[in-house]
Amino acid sequence: QVQLQESGPDLVKPSQTLSLTCTVSGGSITTNYYYWTWIRQPPGKGLEWMGAIAYSGSTYYNPSLKSRTSISRDTSKNQFTLQLSSVTPEDTAVYYCARAQGLSTPGDGYWGQGTQVTVSS
Repeated sequence: QVQLQESGPDLVKPSQTLSLTCTVSGGSITTNYYYWTWIRQPPGKGLEWMGAIAYSGSTYYNPSLKSRTSISRDTSKNQFTLQLSSVTPEDTAVYYCARAQGLSTPGDGYWGQGTQVTVSS
C-alpha cells in the first residue's frame, strides 16, 4: 500500500523559498506510469494543481506558477521535493503531495495528509 508524507517548515517569510519534501513508502516513485504531484489549497479556496514529476523524471507545472516552481526527486530516498520561490502571503495554504495517473488532481486514496504553510513576516 502506497503512503505519502509531506514534511517541511510551517512558517516562511515573504521573498524566501519554500521547500517541501514528500516521502513515499510502499511503492517506488519510478514505477510506470504514475505522476508524483503537488497540490495546494489556500484558505477558503479550492484545490490548485501545482505540478508533478513523472515516473520518468519529466516535470510539468501549472503555467501560473511555473516561473517560481521547481519539482525534483531523489530516487535513492524515494522522495520528491517542491520548491516555491519568492513567496508572498498569497502562498499560504495547505500543501499536499499525491500520486496521480496523469496531469490532474487525483481522487482520494493516494494523498498525503497535507501540511499547513503560512507565509508571514
